[in-house]
Amino acid sequence: MATTQTLRAACIIGWPVEHSRSPLMHNHWIAKYGLNGIYRREPVTAEEFPRFIASLADRGYVGGNVTQPHKDMALRFSEPDDRARAVGVANTLWYEGGRLRSTNTDVEGFVGALDASAPGWDRGATQAVVIGAGGAARAVVYGFIERGIERIHVVNRTQDRAEALRTAFGPRVIPADWNALAGLLKTAHVIANATNLGMKGNPPLEIDLGPVRDEAVIAEVIYVPLKTPLLEQAQQRGLRTSDGLDMLLYQAGRGFEKWFGVRPEVTPELRAIMEKDILGK
Repeated sequence: MATTQTLRAACIIGWPVEHSRSPLMHNHWIAKYGLNGIYRREPVTAEEFPRFIASLADRGYVGGNVTQPHKDMALRFSEPDDRARAVGVANTLWYEGGRLRSTNTDVEGFVGALDASAPGWDRGATQAVVIGAGGAARAVVYGFIERGIERIHVVNRTQDRAEALRTAFGPRVIPADWNALAGLLKTAHVIANATNLGMKGNPPLEIDLGPVRDEAVIAEVIYVPLKTPLLEQAQQRGLRTSDGLDMLLYQAGRGFEKWFGVRPEVTPELRAIMEKDILGK
């Protein structure tokens, strides 16, 4: 079991931030690995964010996560790596040689969740459909590009936002009109919902998975509820799925390693703890 001599603190910065389940996850790992550490919530407004980040080390932090609405500002007030620059937002901060560095771990979270839930999902996969064109979609698209997907159709109700992803990521990204979605679903190997449709309090993503190929995989970035209407439909159809909770778990590992020096393991025990908290049990 690893041990540390001095307290190392990390945090999640957002506004609001009370809903974040990151402390539950990271403090579980801290206890599991016997570390002298703590992970806290830090409610910080947009106006306060630049000053807070500039004084992060003085506040006793070795780094942290950034959630809405600060992910774009985190990119500007740190030294981003190639992945954060490509995605256009940062969600993880750490110090390296006295400099505040940043990355976007949503990419590895999304791909890691697929690897865990649908092993071999990318074997022979050439075509993906991404629904949405916001920050989550950018991470999903980048993950598909890293895995060698040849054609990534980005479907969004606002066409210019889908076009912006092609500009950012190149010709493998193919913007598509919402009316083309039904046809694209028939040939896709993996389909990802990167919108808020289906999230608690929002309307569902209303698409018909009946015509999709039997080997297709359906992925969500949403984890509340644990099983969205889209995932329920996919499972009734007998399709493999990947959910937003696994994405949350797998995106967290690299930051934890940067802050505490241990690469944590995503286990069924941790997943059960998170599920229990989400379900309010």
